[in-house]
Amino acid sequence: MPFSPLLPTLTEIGAMKVSHQFEVIAMRLYTKRGDDGWTDLMGGRVKKDHPRVVAYGTIDELNSVLGIVKAMMKDKKLAKLIEKVQQDLFAIGAELATAEGNRPPIKLSIKRLKALEQQIDQFQLEAPTPRKFVLPGNSTLESFVHLARTVCRRGERCVVSLSERERIRPFLLQYLNRLSDWLFALALLVNKREGVSGTVWQGKKRKENSKFAKIEGRR
Repeated sequence: MPFSPLLPTLTEIGAMKVSHQFEVIAMRLYTKRGDDGWTDLMGGRVKKDHPRVVAYGTIDELNSVLGIVKAMMKDKKLAKLIEKVQQDLFAIGAELATAEGNRPPIKLSIKRLKALEQQIDQFQLEAPTPRKFVLPGNSTLESFVHLARTVCRRGERCVVSLSERERIRPFLLQYLNRLSDWLFALALLVNKREGVSGTVWQGKKRKENSKFAKIEGRR
């Protein structure tokens, strides 16, 4: 397409704000700066296996799994809640991608933690938590929600590992811990609304010929 003076310049594109928090920066997808196994943080440069990179990379993975959940979710209100969590995770990722001693471009508000707790309470009113462990696999959507939950737990462990080396805002761990509970409650709610009976873990069954069973039979 020929150049037009009416089109914005690259500098102008770089300054266009898509929200009050983020900016669109025109740049090539590839930079070649990571070809040596190092990557840039906001305020530093580290190896790609650094705990900080592992932490925000896992948060990115969680966001991707939630994208699958949102795409499969027929309930528009729940899809909106998932999208809000995805926005939260981008903010957490930005904070984790900021080198220690530097100010992150955005910080997630503690109000979001309260919102998750309120939503968990609402979910449980409709779909109470069973007394036994629930086995994933009752529906495709529920299975992906549980996958997101386990990735969230892994992300939490990664942030814990990072916090042992560098200072991390405690709120990040609180949010991720609550988010995994939120995802568990969401999985139960999905089953409830889809009319699917959740399969629970039965545990170790007593054998009929066991000593305990014989004693029980004498009563």
